[in-house]
Amino acid sequence: MIVLALRYGGPVDDPKQPSQMKGPVMASVHDVAAYILAKRGEMTAMKLQKLTYYSHAWHLVWDERPLFAEPIEAWANGPVVPALYRQHRGKFSVSTIEGGDSNRLTQAEQGTVDAVVGFYGDMTAHQLSELTHSERPWADARAGMPAGARGSARITDEMMAFYYDSLTAKSTSS
Repeated sequence: MIVLALRYGGPVDDPKQPSQMKGPVMASVHDVAAYILAKRGEMTAMKLQKLTYYSHAWHLVWDERPLFAEPIEAWANGPVVPALYRQHRGKFSVSTIEGGDSNRLTQAEQGTVDAVVGFYGDMTAHQLSELTHSERPWADARAGMPAGARGSARITDEMMAFYYDSLTAKSTSS
C-alpha cells in the first residue's frame, strides 16, 4: 500500500481563500487538470484522470473541503471525472484542457496538487489505475460489478475523505 507521506506547508495568508472573498469560489476539474498539465506537460488522458482524482482526494483530507465540485465515477479502469472525460474523449494524450485556467487555483489548492503530482507523478497511467483498484473508494463504489464492466457508480467525497484520512492515521501511528 502506498501512503502519501508528505504534507505541503500551506499558506498562512492566502488572499484567494474563500473566507476572505465576497462569495465562495471553487476551482473546476478543468482548472485542476490545466494546472497539472502546466506542471507536468503532456500526458495520457488516463494518467491525467488519476492525478486529478488523487488531488481531489488528498485535498479533502488536508483542507477538509472538495477541490472541485464535479462528480467522480468508478469506471472499469479506475476513477474518472466524466466532465473532464468529455474534454479529452478519443484522445490518448492530452496537453491542454479547453476552459481550464490553472490560475484559478488558490495557493492551498496548488500546494495539494503539487504534493500529489510530486508523489504520484512519475507513476505510469497503468500503475495509477492498478493502485486505485487496490483502494477502497473505487472498490466499494464498484461492489457487485463484474471486472471490466461499464459502470457509473459515484465515488463520494465522504468515501475518499474517510479512506485517505485513514492512511494518514496509519502512517503517523507507525
